[in-house]
This record gives sequence, structure tokens and C-alpha cells, in this order.
Amino acid sequence: MSDSSTTAPHAAAAAAPAGASQALQLHHALRRVWASPKGWRSLSAVNHNIVGRRFIVASLFFFFVGGVLAMMIRAQLATPNASFLDDATYAQVFTMHGTVMMFLFAIPLIEGFAIYLLPKIIGTRDLAFPRLGAFGYWCYVLGGTILLGALASGLAPDGGWFLYTPLSSKAHSPGINADVWLLGVSFVEISAITAAVEIVVTLLTMRAPGMSLSRMPMFGWYMLVTAWMMLIGFPPLIVGSLILEVERALDWPFFDVARGGDPLLWQHLFWLFGHPEVYIIFLPAAGIVSTMIPSFARRPLVGRLWIVAALIAMGFVSFGLWVHHMFTVGIPHLAQIFFSAASMLVAIPTAVQLFAWIATLWSGRPRMALPMLYLFGFLVVFVCGGLTGVMLALVPFNWQAHDSHFVVAHLHYVLVGGFLFPMLAGLYYWFPHMVGRMPIPRLGNWAFWLVFAGFNTTFFVMHLTGLLGMPRRVSGYSAGWGWEWTNLVSSVGSFVMAIGFMLLLLDLVLGFFVGRRTPRNPWGAGTLEWATPAPPPVYNIASQPVVTSREPLWDDDGLPARLAGGAGLLGRIDVDEQEALGTDPLTGAPTHVIRLPRPSWLPLVAGVVTGAFFVALLTGVYWAAPLALVAIVAIFWHWAWTIGLREDPAPVPAGPREDPHSLLLPVHDVAHAAPGLTGLAWTLVADGAFFASLLFGYVYLCTIAPGGAPPQWLQAGIAWPVLAALSYLLPLISLQRAQAANAASDASRRQVWLAVATGASLLAAGLLAASVWPGLPSPRSHAYAAIVSICAGYGVVHATIGAVIAAYGWARGRAGFLSQRRTVELRIARLWWRYTAVTGIVLVLALHLPAGWHA
Repeated sequence: MSDSSTTAPHAAAAAAPAGASQALQLHHALRRVWASPKGWRSLSAVNHNIVGRRFIVASLFFFFVGGVLAMMIRAQLATPNASFLDDATYAQVFTMHGTVMMFLFAIPLIEGFAIYLLPKIIGTRDLAFPRLGAFGYWCYVLGGTILLGALASGLAPDGGWFLYTPLSSKAHSPGINADVWLLGVSFVEISAITAAVEIVVTLLTMRAPGMSLSRMPMFGWYMLVTAWMMLIGFPPLIVGSLILEVERALDWPFFDVARGGDPLLWQHLFWLFGHPEVYIIFLPAAGIVSTMIPSFARRPLVGRLWIVAALIAMGFVSFGLWVHHMFTVGIPHLAQIFFSAASMLVAIPTAVQLFAWIATLWSGRPRMALPMLYLFGFLVVFVCGGLTGVMLALVPFNWQAHDSHFVVAHLHYVLVGGFLFPMLAGLYYWFPHMVGRMPIPRLGNWAFWLVFAGFNTTFFVMHLTGLLGMPRRVSGYSAGWGWEWTNLVSSVGSFVMAIGFMLLLLDLVLGFFVGRRTPRNPWGAGTLEWATPAPPPVYNIASQPVVTSREPLWDDDGLPARLAGGAGLLGRIDVDEQEALGTDPLTGAPTHVIRLPRPSWLPLVAGVVTGAFFVALLTGVYWAAPLALVAIVAIFWHWAWTIGLREDPAPVPAGPREDPHSLLLPVHDVAHAAPGLTGLAWTLVADGAFFASLLFGYVYLCTIAPGGAPPQWLQAGIAWPVLAALSYLLPLISLQRAQAANAASDASRRQVWLAVATGASLLAAGLLAASVWPGLPSPRSHAYAAIVSICAGYGVVHATIGAVIAAYGWARGRAGFLSQRRTVELRIARLWWRYTAVTGIVLVLALHLPAGWHA
């Protein structure tokens, strides 16, 4: 007894330095492998810590720009007959305020938080596609630069952030202002799609071992649903932007009533994106609330499963609400009843979440801190916005308040209350984690109260302004309407709010430089991001944990120290690759090791060349656009070529540092669920939403648009359509034969079938074109001919891309990248052609059957 009592303290004392030494050795080894370049070379960085912080900083810069534009609007409306801005400038400022806040601030800030936080929250080292995330960042920044450059030069869009037709058509907006919006926003949306794919693949295939879906942190659940909504919701806007830009550039009359078009098609496509976007913005902020409240209430979240069900239901229901923005356009009463009911139905899953948050606080032991102030501000403001939302869902009231300042007030209560307050709470919550220092508490409190008071002064009174009849989007008003005092109060409140935001910025800057050092987990949270040092190293976590509960840090205080010493998985010190575990989507069981790419200039180069493509279209230098497209294909060909192996890899020791060979896993190049294959599958989800939106436009213009039936239907007989449909099966059959040959180790036969697949892809593109365009009237003659041409172009482009993918597989096989085990390129080509064959056949049937009926 006495021996053990005297030797135990000495053993513990000896073990502590030994553990610290092991952690230091592992840290140096990982930092060497994961190091990112410094100085100007850091532009090539692809690590999610760097890219995520860049997204956050850039989005806050655009928030500052949008705020300045808002102050200009309120200065103009503060008094009657003001001359601070003329009508043309006001239209640009108004449009850019909404565009900046929606497309350059809100969505990118969500992307930044997700890119930075998700790998840490789920216990991995990086995202699935680091270079794709960096490419998305450059598309975002360069697209935003185009929009701000147009604003500085007086060429900014001026038709409202929704760019309604026919106001935005060439006849009414002859300059390039509308083109700036269409092309600039489309460029920025590339970032949203890439981020959504990256988020979904990371959350489903890279969670820490043992982190089943039932154990995934709430922020992960919210971002999973949000990313899925982004993949479905953004393509309708891209379709609308594409066809409106084609109408403006080529005079194809999609929205011209005189030639069979309909301006309401733009509203349908825009709000198919626009209303789900409200929930795309809200859900990540709600995810932050669901993450923070348990930390400050010091108890697990009440009704977790109910919240997950509610947010999934909200994601589905949000896609059935878009017409409630169009109650006054003359749609049938039955449709109004349906969309009104759906608009009220969405309040149920929202209420489930609110009651769960309140129950968690009520049953816990809440402690007040600066982030909690913003959470309480969110609860107050968002509930008010939700109540006015239910009012606007009622058709009779909507008719009265539509296009008034009441709607402006409701929009800001929902978006600022439902998004900005939680995001600011999250910024303060994770600020110590990002920079290793705490903000200045008193300064932060003053900033909150000024923002909260200024916001409610501005927008609460604006409800009354709208009920008094003041329309939105007007640049001035005359005295005597009763709007003078309400507008003056709103303008004063907006400047109070602006002062609060400036104090908030000052607080963050001072906290970054002189704030006190933070402990590892200052809020006592239970989620894994606080298992990393603050600020985190570039590799996040020295070894990946095996998760056994929903709050791993609450159940195991010593987990961070053990992971730092290599006690988790992938904890070996002899590491020479950037590695992370791939896991089963449902159970979280480790299945393979993902080797991630090093820093690269390819994302920046690809972003710049993509920007050149959009600038060529914007400036009318159309001959340069095909050259830019060829350059983009070449860049991404080289990008993909830098990935892969020419020899079958040995299994990777993935166990803890003491015994790494206790767990041997295959490299992702030979794994069943390779990241590239999963990424393509989710990219095709977005592509499918694009295709469905295109077919929606086709059916709408053929059946509902005022122009009715075209003067001449598509005429192609029966032979060409049959040949075109059958031709879309040939590449798929050829790729199946190539895959079978590869499985039999018959490399020469595999190469032959890949070459056949390439030729068959080009044949399919040619036959589809031959079945449509020769028998079609001029696309300028009628909206029917225009939309059919766009639909056929979709099929031709996808078949051509299929030819490039098959040719790439042939080249990779010739270079030795394919084997019986290394089959990623073959499976990607086959997946692409499975999708393309289905959409191609559907296109042929959709385009030719109606023409046959009317022949």
C-alpha cells in the first residue's frame, strides 16, 4: 500500500513530460506535411482554415459595402423631396444593396463558417475537396469585384435585386447594367454550388469514426440540409439568368409576350430559388443557435430528434412556397389557397425549433455571456418576423401590403433576426477559437444594444410606413402623405444601428490584437472543435477521435490531450501525406484513408480564367468566350491529372501512435466510395435541378404562357428522334464493356471501348442536334423555338462533356492510372453517362412528342 502511494505521483510526473514530448513530435511532423506557404505564395493555399477565414473576412467586407449603400438609401428617404441621390443613382444603390447583402454577404458568410468549422466539429482534418473550396472562393471574390467595379463606374444593375422582366429586358434596360447582375451573380453562384457539394460529401463520408448520423452535431445536420437545399434551389436562378442573358444578347424571346414569351416565367424561376434561399440563410444560423444554447444552458439540447425532423421538413416545405411572392399577378384562386396554406404550414417546424431552444434554456442553468445577448436578440426579432410572415401568407392581407414598406420590414426582421443576430452570436462564440483571444466584453455589450435598438427603431416603424401606403423601391415622396415622421425615425434608427456595427468591428479588431488569451474551451462546450488548440493548427487535430457520444468533450475531459499525443486514429509520427479518414455515411465506421492535395495555384488560375469567360460575355467580346472555355477545360483536365496513382497502393496503417498497424485501411484511390465519385453524384443532383427547371420553363411556355401554341412546331419526322434517343445508350453500353474489360485485366480491350465511348458520345451530341435544329423555326421568331433550342443545347453540351470524360479515361488508362483496383475514372464516366442517357432520352421525348401530336 505504502509503495504504491509513494511511486504513483512520480509515475504521473514522468508521464506528463513524456506525453507532452510525444504531442510535440507529432505536431512538428504534421505541421511539416500540412504546411501552407507564406507571403504572396499563400494565394495558392487550399487548406480549409485559410479558405474559411478568407470567406468570412471577404463577406464582412461586402457587408460593410452593403451597409454603406443602406445608409445612402435611408439618407435619401429621411425627408420628403430629398435630392441626396438622383433617380438613376438611387436605382443602382437600391439594387446593389439587395444584391450585395443576399449574394455577396449572407450566403458566402454561411460558406465561410461551414468551411472553417465543419471539419473540426466532425473531428477530421480538412474538407473532402480543398482545391474545389479554394476555387469557389476565387469565383466569389472575382464575381463580387465585377459587381462592385460596375457600381464604382456607374454601370451597376438598376432593376432591383430580383431583376424582374420586362424591366430588365433589352428594350427597357439597353445598357450592360442588367448583364452585370446576370453574369456577375452567376459567376458568384459557382461558389455556392461548389461549397454545397463539398459540404455534403464531407459530412457524409469524413465524420470521425463512430460518429453515426445519430451522433452528428446539430450544426452538421443543419448544414447538411442547407447544402442539399443549395443544390436544388440555386439551379432555377441559374436557368433564369441564362435564358434572360441569351434573350438580351441574341434576341431570343423567352419573356417577350409579343413572340410567345411571358415575363412571369422569370418570377417563377427566380422565386423557385428566392424563397428557399430564405431558409438556406436561416437554417445555418439556426444550427449555430442549436450548437450554442447547450453550451450556455449546460445541458444537452431538448428534443434533438424533433429538431432534426423539423429542419428536414422545413427543407422540403420551403420548395412549395415560391408563389406566395406572386399572389397579385393573377394566378388562379385555387393555387393561391394552396400556396397560402403551405406558407402557414412552414411555421410548424419553425415553432418546434423555437420551443426546443426555450425548453433547453428553461431546464438548464443558463449563464450570460456576450454571445447569449445576440441569441436573445435573435429570439425576439425572429419571432416578430415570423408573425408578420404569417400575416403576409394570408392572401387578402398580402394584396393590401404587397410591394409596400411592410414587406421590406418583414424581410429585414426575418433575415436580420433569423440570420444576422445568430451569425454575430456565432462570430463571438468562435472568435476565441479562431484567433486565440477574447473580445472586449464592455465594448461588445455596447455594440449589441446599439445594433438591437437601432434595428428595431428602423424596421418596426417601417411596418407602419407600409400600412400607410408607401410603396417600396421609390426614390422619393412628397409631403402630406403621413410618411415623413416614420421615414425620419427609420433613418435615425439606421444610423444608430450603423454606429453599433462600427463598435462591433472595433471590438473584434481590438480583441484580435490585445484581447486576453483564451483557454482551450472557454464556454465549456461539448463539441469536437474545442478539442483543438486555439487558434487551431493547419491540420486541426493530431489524431482523429473515436466518437462514442453526442457530446464527446463533456464525457471525456482528457480527450484533447490524448488526441494531441496520437492516441486517436491516424496518430503515427512517420507521416508523409496529408491524410484523413473516410467513413461510412450511416455508421461512421472507418472505411478508407483519403489523401488530400497540397497547396496549388490551379484554383486561382481556374478562377481567373472562369472570370475571363464571364467578362468576355459581359463586354460583348464573344469570340474570346470559346477560347476561355477551352482554357477552362484544359485547366480542369490538368487539375484532375495531378490526382491518382500509377501503382496499386498498400494499405495505410491508420491506428493510434502506439500501434498504427492495428487498423489497416485502403487508400481512397482503390476504395469503393472514392471522394471524386461521391462528389460527382451530388453535382449531378444540382445538374438535375437545373434540368428540371429547364423543362419547367419549356412546359410553361408551351402551355401557360399567353403566347399559346407556336406558329410552327418542331418538325423532324420519326427517324431522327429515334436515332437520337438510341444514341444516348451507346456510350453507356461502351463504358460498361470497358469496365468489364478492366475487371478482367484486359487493358487493350478496355482502351478500345473507351475510344468507342468517346466517339459514341460525339455521335449522340450530333444526332440530338440533327433531330432538333434543322426542323426548328428561328429561335428569334417565337419563345417556343428559343426554349427548344436551349433544351437541345443542354443535351448536346452534356454529351460533349461525356466525350471529354471518356477521352480522359482513355488517356488515364494509356498512362497507367487504371487497373483492376484503380477504377475511379471508369466509374465516374459511367455515372456521368447514366445521368446523361436518362436526361437525353427524356429531352427527346419531351421535345418531339408534343410536336408529333400537333403535326
